[in-house]
Amino acid sequence: MRVDLFDFDLPPALIAQHPADPRDSSRLLHVPGDGAVQDRSVRDLPEILDDGDLLVVNDTKVIPTRLYGHRGEVRIEATLIEESSAEENRSLWTAFAKPGKRLRPDDIVTFADGLSALVHSKLDDGRVVLEFPLGRLALRQKLWRIGRMPLPPYIKRSAEADDAQSVADRDSYQTVFAEKEGAVAAPTASLHFTPALLDRIAEKGIQAARITLHVGAGTFLPVKSDDTKDHVMHSEWAYVSEETATRITNHKKQGGRIVAVGTTALRTLESAAREGSIAAYEGETDLFITPGFEFRVADRLITNFHLPKSTLFMLVSAFSGLEVMKSAYAHAVAQQYRFFSYGDACLLERPRGNA
Repeated sequence: MRVDLFDFDLPPALIAQHPADPRDSSRLLHVPGDGAVQDRSVRDLPEILDDGDLLVVNDTKVIPTRLYGHRGEVRIEATLIEESSAEENRSLWTAFAKPGKRLRPDDIVTFADGLSALVHSKLDDGRVVLEFPLGRLALRQKLWRIGRMPLPPYIKRSAEADDAQSVADRDSYQTVFAEKEGAVAAPTASLHFTPALLDRIAEKGIQAARITLHVGAGTFLPVKSDDTKDHVMHSEWAYVSEETATRITNHKKQGGRIVAVGTTALRTLESAAREGSIAAYEGETDLFITPGFEFRVADRLITNFHLPKSTLFMLVSAFSGLEVMKSAYAHAVAQQYRFFSYGDACLLERPRGNA
């Protein structure tokens, strides 16, 4: 399909720079499988969801991988996005660096707390590979002390952002389900959930199952090809336990619906069901979902509002229909919904006949 089919007008003012406070006060656009969209609140989820629903959430935990340092007198911002190698006393990470053009192989970048990195190499796309003289555990400990959350590029924070803002982002850009370290971006649909909201959902008899997908920075990369068939999807590590797969299978057999909380949860579920029914899964997935995709697991999807021409807008268009989503997004823009990672949410449903 042509990528420009997934374009739409989005006023920059609607790009959320800060999260809703409290989290569950975000607005929720309910897009049913049939019928008109409804303006609701995330706090309405216990009333909207059915007691036969099963939430599937992503329990990945974001590592604070944004670092500020110097190469000589040049100030450098480095965002670590993928660990390519980890040995006992050496770790290599691919990173976005600003200004990347000022870095050369064998340069030394000095960060806070005695941390430094050698520019191991530069990639054709402008990214750099940084070599740290620390093993995985020691480097992670440093990152938790001096790193900042790797907020997406459309959320503006500077090196001079005060400590209070940095600490606030550590909390607000981490989900209530966060448990397993490995992500460099948050599964943002889950950012709307609070313990109190989960208690109300549980009181209705709605349970939750956990999967893991370590979200990579590729989720923010633009689609540069003109046709979806030419786009190469980034890969991310995903995991579905045998217990979770069995639980989901039995739930669907009993007529219950599966509610994927976020596109990461949905991609993980559908990756684990590529052979038909869902099964235990562990490994990389580069599943690219576009209209025409056959969904085998997810019946409902809770997700945020996504970028024009992004792989995520293509995914929601596959789930609910391109024209349905274009209409829903036009409504969201007209009603001043907040977009992207710190923005509002929507609940999408597939018609019962397609479940």
